[in-house]
Amino acid sequence: MDTQSVTEAAKALADKAGELATNAQILANQAAGMAAEATPVAAGGGNEFWFLLTVFVLAVFLGFYVVWSVTPALHSPLMGVTNAISSVIIVGALIAAGPEGFSGSKVLGFFAVMLASVNIFGGFIVTQRMLQMFKKKQK
Repeated sequence: MDTQSVTEAAKALADKAGELATNAQILANQAAGMAAEATPVAAGGGNEFWFLLTVFVLAVFLGFYVVWSVTPALHSPLMGVTNAISSVIIVGALIAAGPEGFSGSKVLGFFAVMLASVNIFGGFIVTQRMLQMFKKKQK
């Protein structure tokens, strides 16, 4: 092969590569458009609200069972763990209440901050009272 035919073959390959790149870009744009139009579906293919409500109800029953089955000797450590969990709840509630504008999540985030704060401070008060029960009385 001479250099002229090699140059022409390389030019033809470059043109085909350019066409393939253009077609790939068009397909990528179409796929991105379809992905943006797709709506996420919760686990089980149902409505996300029912999925989250189910998780909430199960968490309530599990929490009720755990708290009421703890022996009285372990109430102080349980209160400490509850306070730690409430601090995590406050972080999530602040994230929910933080965005600009007014929405339902902002209102729920505000109430979550208030309720978790009451839980934390009340937990510390109860823990202090329980610890005072174990102190020896001074004469």
